[in-house]
Amino acid sequence: MIVIIILTLVGAYFSNLVIRPKKYAYSETYEIEIKYKRIREEEFNKLKKKELYIDSPYGYKLHGFFLPKENSKKFIIICHGFTYSLYGSVKYMDLFIKRDFNVLIYDHRYHGLSGGKNVSFGYYEKYDLKTFADWIIDKFGKDSKIGIMGESMGGGIVLQNVVIDPRIKFCIADCPYSDVTELMKYQLKTQYNLQWLPFLIPLASLFTKIRAGWSFKDVSPIKDLDKVDTPVLFMHGAEDDYVPTYMSWEMYNVKMGMKDIYIAPNAGHVEAYWSNKEDYDKKVGAFLKEIGI
Repeated sequence: MIVIIILTLVGAYFSNLVIRPKKYAYSETYEIEIKYKRIREEEFNKLKKKELYIDSPYGYKLHGFFLPKENSKKFIIICHGFTYSLYGSVKYMDLFIKRDFNVLIYDHRYHGLSGGKNVSFGYYEKYDLKTFADWIIDKFGKDSKIGIMGESMGGGIVLQNVVIDPRIKFCIADCPYSDVTELMKYQLKTQYNLQWLPFLIPLASLFTKIRAGWSFKDVSPIKDLDKVDTPVLFMHGAEDDYVPTYMSWEMYNVKMGMKDIYIAPNAGHVEAYWSNKEDYDKKVGAFLKEIGI
């Protein structure tokens, strides 16, 4: 009985780290981005933008901002990372605004000002992302050219979304994970030094299934990439020790058809763009030119 109680407590604890992590307050993420000059406050406030609240297929509201570009049929939806908010996506907007894209950024479920009781690393979020693509097509027409971009968890989400939404014209995944089970194994070792307790992974996965309706094996962006025709650009920091760089290489090697990859030197997790802005920008520009967008 004592063993069962201990396993229950341990499983619930580690499951909580995954599905209900401590997250940054919405206002705090804005202040952080201002502090590190990833948002230029005066310029950002001058941008024309519309605040959105749209319905998730799972019953909660999704919050975002839409920044229109007059007479353009090009759209980019940008997805932020784990425990953060849409303000983490602002730094990427310049890449697309200067290329005449309409831009949409939003808060994932459980993050920022969106609803939702837990995180699923893309299991549910990929359908929330599809809802924003639906909104664009309903409002601007079926000839809209929609691309998606995400960093970290957002990168994993966009890669899962292209499997279910053939309307997406291109995908840019920055420091994405290839498989949640493998990511958890890696972080169990590097973040917690608990590699000697491998049973924690299936235990946490079981409790995640019970509490949130999905298990770790259900979230594996690499699984169906060989069936995806959508052009994909992988970006990753060479020194990423949170989501290992080799995961992008694994997916690049599996992906068939149009693909490219950029490994940013001397860049850690979610640092590829900020530490190599010129090269990153050139890579995005060349990718878009090659696919005719």
